[in-house]
Parts: sequence; C-alpha cells; structure tokens
Amino acid sequence: MSIPDISVVICVYTEDRWEDILAAVASVRAQSRPALETLLVVDHNEALLERLSAQYKEAADQVRVLANAGPRGLSAGRNTGIAASYGEIIAFLDDDAVAERDWLQHFAAGYADPRVMAVGGRTEPVWASGRRPAWFPEEFDWVVGCTYKGLPPGRVRVRNVLGGNASFRRDAFEAAGGFATGIGRDGDKRPLGGEETELCIRLTRARPDAILLIDDRAVIHHRVPAPREHFAYFRTRTYAEGLSKARVARSVGSGKGLESERRYTTRVLPAGVARGLRDALLARPGGAGRAGAIVAGVLSAAGGYLAGSLRTRPRGASFTVVEIPDREEGAV
Repeated sequence: MSIPDISVVICVYTEDRWEDILAAVASVRAQSRPALETLLVVDHNEALLERLSAQYKEAADQVRVLANAGPRGLSAGRNTGIAASYGEIIAFLDDDAVAERDWLQHFAAGYADPRVMAVGGRTEPVWASGRRPAWFPEEFDWVVGCTYKGLPPGRVRVRNVLGGNASFRRDAFEAAGGFATGIGRDGDKRPLGGEETELCIRLTRARPDAILLIDDRAVIHHRVPAPREHFAYFRTRTYAEGLSKARVARSVGSGKGLESERRYTTRVLPAGVARGLRDALLARPGGAGRAGAIVAGVLSAAGGYLAGSLRTRPRGASFTVVEIPDREEGAV
C-alpha cells in the first residue's frame, strides 16, 4: 500500500507570533513521517510575508511562503494553501501550536480506508501561567482551541474535525469545494469559528459514504496566551461561538449544524456542572467556579446564537463556498 504524500498548511497573520510560527514549522520538519512540503500562508501582511520569505529562503524546496490570494481571513488562507499544495492529503496546523513527532504518521494511517476523507487529532493546551486556571472547565477547552472533555477517546468517527489540527484528502475539496468565506475568523476582532464544521457537513452531503475521524494519538500542543486565561475572553469567545453556530446553521441547516451540540449541551455539560458542585462540596479548588463557568458559557453561547439568528435572517446568508482550482492553476 502506497503512503500518501502530505502537504502541511500553516496560516499566519501577525509578527507578534514570530517565535510560535518558527516553532510550528520546526515541529513539522521534525516529523517521523516527513511532509512533502510546508506552506506558510500569510494573511495580508506584507512585512510578515517578506520576513518569512527571507527566513526560509534556503529551505524553499521544503517551506513555501505564500500570500493569501483571497479576502482577509482564515478560510481564504486555507483555500490558498490547498490550491497551491501538491500532496494527496492536506494537513492544517495552527500557527501557535507544535506537533508531536508522530503527528503526520497517525494522520497517514487513517487514510488506509479509501472512504476516509478527513482525520483530526487531539489538541492539548499549554497555559501561559503554567497550569489550567482553577475555574476553567475542561468541557470548554474549545474556547482556547483545544480538545474538550466529552469527545470520545481513541480513533473514532465524528461529524467534524477541528480545524487547527486536521487533515483532509484532496478529493474532499474536489467534492465539496473549499472553506466558506463569511464563516470563521476574517480579520474581525471577534473570535469567530465554525468554518471546519460547515465544510465537514457539506462534505458528507456531497459524499454520503465519507468517513471523518479523530485519532487522539495525533497530538499537537497549542499555546494559550495569558489574556485567554481570563473570564472576559471566555465570555467573549462563547458568545462568538453562538454567532458562528448561527452562521453554520444558516448555511447547512440547524439539523446537522447543531447535531453534536445538542448531545454536548444535554449530556456533557450537566455532568460537568455536577462534578463542579461535588468538588465544591468537597472543598476542592475551583469547583464552584467551574460549575458557574459552564452555566455562564451556555447562556453566553445561547445569546450569541439568538443574536446571530436574528441578524442573519433579514439579510440572508453571505457565505461564499470557494471552488478549489486544479493544482497547476493554483500553484504559486
């Protein structure tokens, strides 16, 4: 059985993450199963584009630096990377994360079944303070871009992978198109998301036989800066997630768009509240705070979803699903 070539796309946008970007690239170049190439897609930042081009000039055969060819935002940046890449598999890594040595090896193994169209992994938080804030519930680790409590362990079938630690077969984009612009982060200060969920739902509609997996052995470590350890960010991010879910539901319908969220809200979160209250009764640090944060997070996300639903209904959807060009056309 031939091993598929994997291209790795890292979308970047600010020089403030310079050291993180270098660490992310270094972790890809140190993989036990080498990547075919690493593509750094710079989101409308000429100074960063020039600086990275100079940094990797001597390694241009392994690390390519590209400008985002579409509108500002993560979705367009990823689409630029897809179009310019040559691998049969395209993997995505956040610019403030580092991958463990066997990350790509575990991704590649998942594609032994030709029906598998996407494989995601596990993302562990690296807290700026050195440890998790006592009040911060593991059920809400998605707030800081990490794998959250409630996802099943092992290699399991899922509705959608999480975009900062994910891979897709090239055929997936040929079947469903690229990431939709108008969903996810687009230069707005609000920390929106949901673009990978919308794509995965579109993919399984286009290819009903498609299998999407998460393999928790494919691990990356994601830096959580100090401001994101505070409740103010937690509240802002959960509200933005509600806005994002409204956009996703508008695009693909609330049935599939909220399928996983219903189980999470009705089973995972009540259990988390119960654990927090139990810990409070046992005088364990942060128990009451975790229970309160879960309740606050649900209410904040619900408020964002309501506001997003009311906001998008009169104007209609404003999403653009990008068709990914052939590699020869898209290569830079």
